Amino acid sequence: MDPDSVKSTFSNLAMGNVMAAAARNLQKEMIVQEKTQASSSVNDDIDLDELMDDPELEKLHAERIAALQKEAEKRQKMKNQGHGEYRDITEGDFLGEVTGSELVICHFYHREFYRCKIMDKHLKALAPKYLGTKFLRLDAENAPFFISKLGIKTLPCVILFKKGIAGDRLVGFQDLGAKDDFPTKRLENLLIKKGIIIEKEKDEDEDDYSESKRTSVRSSLNLGSDSD
Repeated sequence: MDPDSVKSTFSNLAMGNVMAAAARNLQKEMIVQEKTQASSSVNDDIDLDELMDDPELEKLHAERIAALQKEAEKRQKMKNQGHGEYRDITEGDFLGEVTGSELVICHFYHREFYRCKIMDKHLKALAPKYLGTKFLRLDAENAPFFISKLGIKTLPCVILFKKGIAGDRLVGFQDLGAKDDFPTKRLENLLIKKGIIIEKEKDEDEDDYSESKRTSVRSSLNLGSDSD
């Protein structure tokens, strides 16, 4: 077996264990909080050991782990397809890349154009954040066939592909305030509006939710910070 493949497998297993532990801790805290609130109304004592062995907790844990594994497999598949980074491709790669994913952004650029470098900077910042969309760049000088077929006359030109079909395009900075110093957020909002990137990032929301739950559980059980 390829050493790199073995290393990748162990890395994935380690990440899976971390995610599983995190999910289990979160579900425990949620059950503790719910049962604490229910018990406090009747002044019952809370048996934490009993809560930890609760079948309801185990069921929630199993469901959560299954969901995490499914999401991890989906993310890995996208990364294998080249998602998650802003990549250079050649004219020969072009058709396979834009038809291989549902949502694709391709920047046709010239290496000496200042505005192309500005667009590069913003797209590079967005690529890791929106894993569901593939971010590509293609040197216009080395892609005369597609420059002609797509009718590209002004650079930078960013073309948005959905299911392999070229749709909207951003020509120069006309839709971004026509200024060189536009913020990445402006481009991000425009791409969201055009439906080429998905607005809600689930992982960030879950992190905030998890921390909120931890704080709430500590408060309801009146535990110190060393008793998580």
